Amino acid sequence: MIPEIRDDRQQRALTGVPTEKLPTLEAAFSLALDDEKERKYRAGVAAGKRQRKPGAGQKGKLPSVQEKLTFVLYYLKVYPTYDVIGAQFGMNRSKACENIHALLPILYKALNNLGVLPAREFKTVEEFRAACDWMDELLIDATERPHGRPQDNGKQLDLYSGKKKRHTVKNTIMATVTKWIVFVGATFSGHEHDYNMLKNEFPPEYPWFEKIRTFVDLGYQGIQRDYKGENIEIPHKKPRKSKNNPKTELSAGQKLENQSLSRVRIFVENAIAGIKRFNILMHAFRNRKINMEDDVIAISAGLWNFLLL
Repeated sequence: MIPEIRDDRQQRALTGVPTEKLPTLEAAFSLALDDEKERKYRAGVAAGKRQRKPGAGQKGKLPSVQEKLTFVLYYLKVYPTYDVIGAQFGMNRSKACENIHALLPILYKALNNLGVLPAREFKTVEEFRAACDWMDELLIDATERPHGRPQDNGKQLDLYSGKKKRHTVKNTIMATVTKWIVFVGATFSGHEHDYNMLKNEFPPEYPWFEKIRTFVDLGYQGIQRDYKGENIEIPHKKPRKSKNNPKTELSAGQKLENQSLSRVRIFVENAIAGIKRFNILMHAFRNRKINMEDDVIAISAGLWNFLLL
């Protein structure tokens, strides 16, 4: 077991959650864990494979709710290998892997019950507007994170990011000026362009951003032309140098407008930095379970929103 956590600084360093907020998260985690135990029990009884009641049988290396929560938060925050976290918590690497895959969905459900998980998809414009009706401004950006190099040549090419010069995956992030993350898009390969990701999840033929002031960066060139709405704000782009235009400087007024937009857009950058406090999003992602690379960024965003409460 890892050494006893002595103070709030160590608590944040090892789990990413401050001491004063841990009881609230632990209570939600406990309820989600009980629900899952009851669900498995009922499914086992219905299948004729279960006789013992929930809680019966041999106790594992993580007997308490607090130990289970610390284990999964420690994995997200520090991102050790299964060998390392297994040695620290007194179990072999296969059992550490099994526990991580069992506890991550419990944490996901706990955060969902607390109402802090960001939306993952909007099926209609009305659903999107209902989620955004309490905010005046919406900030959009994309985040890129490293991924392990695949062995398959096709996957290597797909994941390779020419901008980062390495294999990555990407997600669209939507946040407010209070740094609350309202949407985390699907996980795309690092080869995908930021604007193409947005158009894939928010088709331009629908008026998604017509009634809300929306801020984007220069990675979304063409958004004002493709999407309906007069409140879409994008910085001025420096003109391309040519024989007819040897000077490519922006005017003083354009520079001031860009500075004004940057003062607002910085908050989505802060939100992205907040979720990347969890090292599972900073180091090359090495897990191979299907959809896990997508789940961990949603959980990290949910934890960030929880810290803002």
